[in-house]
Amino acid sequence: RRTSGNYGVLDQIAALRWVQRNIGAFRGDRGRVTIGGESAGSWSVNTLLATPFSAGLFHRAIGESGGRFGRGAYLKIDRDGVVSAETIGANFVKAAGVDSVAALRQVPFETLLAVPGFRTQETIDGLVLPYEIRDVFRQKLQHKVPVIVGSNADEMTTLGGGANLPTTMEEFRKRIATQYGDLARDFEQAYGVKSEADIARALLAAGRDTTFSWHMRTWARHTVTAGQRAYLYLFSHAPPSPRASELRAFHAAEIPYVFNVLGIGDPREEGFAYTEVDRRLADQMSSYWASFITRGDPNGPGLPKWPAFDLKTEPHIEFGETIRTGTALFTTLLDFQEKVQNQPRR
Repeated sequence: RRTSGNYGVLDQIAALRWVQRNIGAFRGDRGRVTIGGESAGSWSVNTLLATPFSAGLFHRAIGESGGRFGRGAYLKIDRDGVVSAETIGANFVKAAGVDSVAALRQVPFETLLAVPGFRTQETIDGLVLPYEIRDVFRQKLQHKVPVIVGSNADEMTTLGGGANLPTTMEEFRKRIATQYGDLARDFEQAYGVKSEADIARALLAAGRDTTFSWHMRTWARHTVTAGQRAYLYLFSHAPPSPRASELRAFHAAEIPYVFNVLGIGDPREEGFAYTEVDRRLADQMSSYWASFITRGDPNGPGLPKWPAFDLKTEPHIEFGETIRTGTALFTTLLDFQEKVQNQPRR
């Protein structure tokens, strides 16, 4: 009665309340609930950590390739260069060719999904989300639970990031001037663009960092600052698809490894030539995830040590053909993206 939008979030909260009421019937532990998601599912996890309505409903969280630490849309006001949710909604109704909410409810959902401007993001309404998600975390008001968070090395290869890329330095500089303004030269330096041969790699990496990697580092940092454990990862293994050399470690590529379900008949895996390397990685990743869900710590017998994130060296684990650890993941690139995010907007 006191909000508008965020109904999907409220549905998720209702589901978690159902779990609390009924998990015992399945021999589950209501005090040991983990939420997890990938891509938009990870957005949902990030949002559930920020809303006061989900307090006490879960105890660990997993976010794979998705966070909401950018500027958000407020319900009724334009702010920081972001148009209000009400304006976005009014424009959507107009684009759908109707003139009222009642008429909109009669439009088939297939038609609505095709209308430009269909919006699935959260709304800062002062109730479900009292502040922007980034501000909830900055103020340490998020739910204090341990997290696994991370992203993939080549997120954009299946998300259109390689389409219509500039091929000359002149075209490239026009694009980044439009996108980054006064920081365009900083972009060239951070992403190492010295010639046409560097353009595609740099823009794909920038898309990955803007949409995914920067959010996951931010999430890990805020979690540790608030006194909880975070475990950061990078998935860099290229699944053995017929297009492996092109797609590499693409968006969502980690999912079959996390659940250890390689080659179970998913039609999207047609032509994948899994090897012992893949099966070993799936065994290891699923064991990390299961250990975290069980104990709040991904480490377990027979697994390479996954160091907890800290603000001094920012350690991470990399899931490639072999598992290795490192520090300061994409630091130069993500520090540049941090600068972009903090630019004042009108």
